[in-house]
Amino acid sequence: MSEQHIDFLVELGTEELPPKALRRLEQAFAEGIEERVSEARLSFAAIQSFSTPRRLAVLISELSIRQPDQEVERRGPPVKIAFDEAGNPTKAGLKFADGNNVAIETLERLATDKGEYLVYKGVEEGQASTALLPAFVTAALADLPIPRRMRWGSSDIEFVRPVHWVVMLAGSEVVPATVLGHQSDRLSFGHRFHAPEAISLENAADYAALLQQDGHVIPRFLDRKAMILESAKAAAAADGGHVLIPDALLDEVTALVEWPTAVVGSFDEAFLGLPDEVLISTLQEHQRYFPIHQEGGGLTNRFITISNIVSKDPDQVRLGNEKVVKPRLADAAFFWSQDMKTSLEEKTSGLKHVLYQKGLGSLADKARRVAVIAADIAAQLGEDAVVAERAATLAKADLLTDMVGEFPDLQGLMGSYYARHDGESEVIAEALREQYLPRYAGDKLPHTSMGQALSIADKLDTLAGIFALGQRPSGSKDPFALRRLALGMLRVIIESQIDLDIRALIQKAIEQQPAAAKPETAADLYDFVMDRLKSYYIDGQNPALSDTTISAEQFEAVRQREPVSPVDFHQRLMAVVAFNELPAAESLAAANKRIANILKSADLSDTAAVQESMLSEEAEIQLYQSVAGIRAAHSKAVSKHDYRAVLGQLATLAGPIDGFFESVMVNTDDAAIRQNRLALLSELRGLFLDVADLSRL
Repeated sequence: MSEQHIDFLVELGTEELPPKALRRLEQAFAEGIEERVSEARLSFAAIQSFSTPRRLAVLISELSIRQPDQEVERRGPPVKIAFDEAGNPTKAGLKFADGNNVAIETLERLATDKGEYLVYKGVEEGQASTALLPAFVTAALADLPIPRRMRWGSSDIEFVRPVHWVVMLAGSEVVPATVLGHQSDRLSFGHRFHAPEAISLENAADYAALLQQDGHVIPRFLDRKAMILESAKAAAAADGGHVLIPDALLDEVTALVEWPTAVVGSFDEAFLGLPDEVLISTLQEHQRYFPIHQEGGGLTNRFITISNIVSKDPDQVRLGNEKVVKPRLADAAFFWSQDMKTSLEEKTSGLKHVLYQKGLGSLADKARRVAVIAADIAAQLGEDAVVAERAATLAKADLLTDMVGEFPDLQGLMGSYYARHDGESEVIAEALREQYLPRYAGDKLPHTSMGQALSIADKLDTLAGIFALGQRPSGSKDPFALRRLALGMLRVIIESQIDLDIRALIQKAIEQQPAAAKPETAADLYDFVMDRLKSYYIDGQNPALSDTTISAEQFEAVRQREPVSPVDFHQRLMAVVAFNELPAAESLAAANKRIANILKSADLSDTAAVQESMLSEEAEIQLYQSVAGIRAAHSKAVSKHDYRAVLGQLATLAGPIDGFFESVMVNTDDAAIRQNRLALLSELRGLFLDVADLSRL
């Protein structure tokens, strides 16, 4: 470490932090400090962040000990205002000089085209980094993404959890500061049980190693995460199986422990008769355990729990966890047996007693509306509309089961199991399983036609109902998650290539709502869906495209044509993207803008046709013949929705179009010739508009 640099450490010790937010808090804390250090022109070699259930910490390596001096230049009042007619300083001049701690006669003068001004030029001495860092830490903590802060004791101080200690070191020296009511020190604390005594940190750079060595704490979140994953895999392999761990669950478990130790437990094999999803939900969602799978893929009656201690009697830890999970599995088994005593069809009678949404009727009412839309979509997909109605009628019945009451995340899925038990067809059972897909960004899509129909219909009914009530999202507020629903619906339609008239479906869904919708509601909902479609393409929501593949101008070029089908919209948009890569794209886009502007101000009949006999100049004849030469192929490609071929053909017109504008005057004095040339341009523009409005590019 050079004499010009120090290592800086800040650690905040707290009560247990919320596990699902820990990683985000850690990153935000480090980013907040880094941003302020950079703005203060302090250089550093690296910045590391740390977090455990009881601490947030940041270590900056090789931080400048002070800011560099900075040359400053400040312009003051005009000379004629800074001095009176006798040349004596005025209050304005003296105030500017005093503000810069200099005598007025030492100020320089700057001549400009607006007159002469007083100017202060000097050097601002940089401050010591240790004088700045406490304020940076305090500001970064204040900016953490904490939805609700809490107070403790009689203090007015607020934070996500009560604070117990603050470490702030610059090298080996304590940086004096008061943070969230605590005076900074060099004393940290390790594991609650393995190392409960205070640990004196002699040097900032030794933080991670000393905490691990003396404190039985792995302070780096990612280190603990990797350790947990590897130990879980090793434990499962030793048990003859393998483990699958969702990343979100792994993050949550990482945020719950400081000294992770894998422990293998088991439960009664009789519970393996439950659906795998029930077992997984019980173990993962309720207990934060990792199920062990057989090498063939099925579940075993074994699981892995991550303990926060190295026990002298590991069997007691294992038995304790097995004791906790047994009653949960017993409850699930009871729910499973009870639910199957009545069929889904019998359960549907209870849906009329469950309010779906005030103003939109019961769940039974929703099921009837969804059935109508799903039947329509299924028929368009070549599927049996009666089967679609049956699936929609049964779709919400599992919401009345004990199992879904205890495990809400299994809705739809449990309906598919109960449907099979009741003897319903596999088509209906799969549709029930898929009705809520996709649930979130990046989630899988329904793969069966009936599941797709039910998913689209269910989402569309919710959108139409809430819009009919006049409760569309505003600003960042979206209590009904309508943006997510609309985006999910579009993903199903586009990525499954289901060619549907979305405007007609929206109108049908609106008409079915019991709430009296305004005349403009259908148009408003269509615009809302189109806005979500824009985010799908431009904001990185499309899994097959990067967020830079498609520009807003390209999207708007297609949107202006208002394709009724999202699939057709997608095909047009991809054609525009491909067209934009062609050498002729720029000149053709410019020509489209020029033609659009000419036609906008022209008095041209909609039925005006080009009279070939009136074409006299070589360039307009060539353009006319070129257009005529591609017309048949153009119509054929448009009918097949082969928009790339359409724009590829139109790209061949770049030369004739440029030649036309170079040598032909459109707005000639001869009215008949002018009208004929306008008709030619109108026909040409119409060919481009068969795909998109390229004047928007």
